[in-house]
Amino acid sequence: MTTVLIVDDQTLQRLGFSMLMEQHPDLTVVGEATHGAEAVRKAAELRPDVVLMDVRMPGMDGIEATRRIVQSGGRSRVLVLTTFDLDEYAYAALRAGASGFLLKDALPDEFIAGVRAVAAGDAVIAPGLTRRLLDAFADRMPGPANREQERLLAALTDREREVLIAMATGWSNAEIAERFSLAESTVKSHVGRVLAKIGARDRVHAVIFAFDTGLVRPA
Repeated sequence: MTTVLIVDDQTLQRLGFSMLMEQHPDLTVVGEATHGAEAVRKAAELRPDVVLMDVRMPGMDGIEATRRIVQSGGRSRVLVLTTFDLDEYAYAALRAGASGFLLKDALPDEFIAGVRAVAAGDAVIAPGLTRRLLDAFADRMPGPANREQERLLAALTDREREVLIAMATGWSNAEIAERFSLAESTVKSHVGRVLAKIGARDRVHAVIFAFDTGLVRPA
């Protein structure tokens, strides 16, 4: 059973998300919040698997709430919801530690798949959208790598570095497997080791790390 906390200042939005998830027996809504501060408090109390986080709310916004929930070290993973494609706020929330980015007008099946993916520890963002987000805000990215980032990069094998670059370029596991003549299961193992070595929560944050350190530059 995947437990979910819904955070949105719009009553109808919360109701719609709740009704959608009620149709799936493996998902259950354990609470709702109308602003960031309430989200942080309820995430600590309820310890949901997934927090559906709106970004534009009065008071504490979804970015700061995401940062506090992630920094608490709890089990909850944050799935950012926004009305706008390539929303700057959504990008900031990803950097704050969110594990996914989903548009509010996503199809019901896409929405449910996104919740399940984040709960399983995966990232929701499709490789193409990840690249578009990073490209859109590339001018805000620092570089070159600092000493700690250089240490983490040095821990990667040549193959792991190639896999990280491929992820940041927007390739799927299947595409990486074909490019390097590897089994897809081997690619998944490489991805897992890359995440562990650089301390990334998921694939999205591995991509951000690659751009932050200058390992990959926007085209």
